[in-house]
Amino acid sequence: MESDDPECSIEEHEKILKMPKDKHTDLEIKDILLKYKRVAVVGMSREEGKDSHEIPKYLISKGYDVIPVNPNADSILNKKSYPSISDVPGTVEIVDIFRPSEEVLPVVQAAITKNPKVIWMQEGISNDEAKKLAEASGITVIFNRCTMKEHVRLFGS
Repeated sequence: MESDDPECSIEEHEKILKMPKDKHTDLEIKDILLKYKRVAVVGMSREEGKDSHEIPKYLISKGYDVIPVNPNADSILNKKSYPSISDVPGTVEIVDIFRPSEEVLPVVQAAITKNPKVIWMQEGISNDEAKKLAEASGITVIFNRCTMKEHVRLFGS
C-alpha cells in the first residue's frame, strides 16, 4: 500500500519507511523510465482510487503501453487484461508488481520466461529470493519504489 494512501495505517507507513529500497541511482531509474515503455502490471485493479489502478492510469497518461495482468478482469482502462504474465503476448520490458511480498516469487518465476529488462516491485513490496532469481537471469530489479512517484520526482508531473 502506498505511504500517502489515506487508508494506509501508521504501522504500514512505518513498515514501508523501514523497508530498504534497491540501490539504483536516480540516473539509473530515470534511464529505465525513459528507455522502457511496455509495462505489464501484475495485480492491476479495476477499482478507481486504488493505487494498483491509479498508478497504471498515470503511466498510460505519460505514454507507457500498460498491459493489465489480473485473472479476475477481462479489461481494465479499456485494455485487455491477461490472467497471468505468461499469457501476455509479445515482449514485456517492465513487469510492475502490485502483489504482497510473499506472492512475488511465483510472479517473478513466470516473468522470467518473458525475458523482461526490469522487475519493479511497488512501494512496500520486496522479496529477496525473487530478487536474486531475477538478477541471476540478467534482469534489473527495483523494489519498494512507486513507479508514479519516481516518474513525478524525476520528470515532474
